[in-house]
Amino acid sequence: MAKQVEKPEWARMAEAFEASGQTQREFALARGVRLSTLQSWVYRARRAAPSRSEAVRLLPVQVATTPVAPESVLEVVAASGARVRFTVGTDVAYVARLVAALGR
Repeated sequence: MAKQVEKPEWARMAEAFEASGQTQREFALARGVRLSTLQSWVYRARRAAPSRSEAVRLLPVQVATTPVAPESVLEVVAASGARVRFTVGTDVAYVARLVAALGR
């Protein structure tokens, strides 16, 4: 039988769950609380928390200023319609992985 937990304690319980690294089911079983109640309070806590969007990381980019002749470019069209252009000599395995990723 699940033990009774007072409402003010549920915010701390939800916080402890987030820090535990356990699944909700494991956490609830270990503490003897109802899974559905834990899920409800974790949901409430996540909705009440301010959005934690990750900081944007920018990476330096170098733009080639040398024009590429059209005959030295390979164009691949994925099933999704995405078009990717490579210079002739680009690693074929890299192109295959990229096209496969675009197909997902």
